[in-house]
Amino acid sequence: MGREWYTTSSGNLAGWMSCLVANAGVWGLSPLISTELDEWERIMAVNARGTFLCYKYAAQQMIKQGRGGRIMGASSIVGKLGKPLFTAYSASKFAIRGLTQTAALELGPYNITVNSYAPGPIKTPMTAGLLDTIGEFAKADPEMVDLWRSRAATKGLKYDGQPEDIASLVSYLASKEAHFITGRSVSPLPFCFLNKPLNWSRNFGMLHEL
Repeated sequence: MGREWYTTSSGNLAGWMSCLVANAGVWGLSPLISTELDEWERIMAVNARGTFLCYKYAAQQMIKQGRGGRIMGASSIVGKLGKPLFTAYSASKFAIRGLTQTAALELGPYNITVNSYAPGPIKTPMTAGLLDTIGEFAKADPEMVDLWRSRAATKGLKYDGQPEDIASLVSYLASKEAHFITGRSVSPLPFCFLNKPLNWSRNFGMLHEL
């Protein structure tokens, strides 16, 4: 998605960067009252702090280059609407949405767009342990089971999301055709997910999802 870039011995970026995708992430399932501090910090360190650092240094390099660019981060559907058991994970993904909106406003004058992608369940090694061999939820309480079963019943597309489905969205957001999209959290989903209405913020001058 961009020309080669690398980190010098001084910690600075060198080369030409046109696009940065902060995709690294970890997760864990536990209710609020039993989430350990170590688990909270582990998830926040990778998901929130890691994305912040990627955004920061990519932005510095792109501003220095003066050619604009694309920055993207991995949020989640639970970064738009919190759900039981996703205590630390949901908080980290909400953080990415807020960071993305702030960065989009600050970096827009430099022709740098900043967006996040917020998918629902995607079949990856990270989510494989959520289901047992017959497709039942092996690591969730009854409320979570009911939630995802109800979602599955309303899917418009009758197949499970694959990493390639997310890659297609990211490729579009990285393209020149997406130059008029910034500050958004885009959800590729096979079912209807109703967000709260979009509000116009006079203070910040942009449409945003509450």
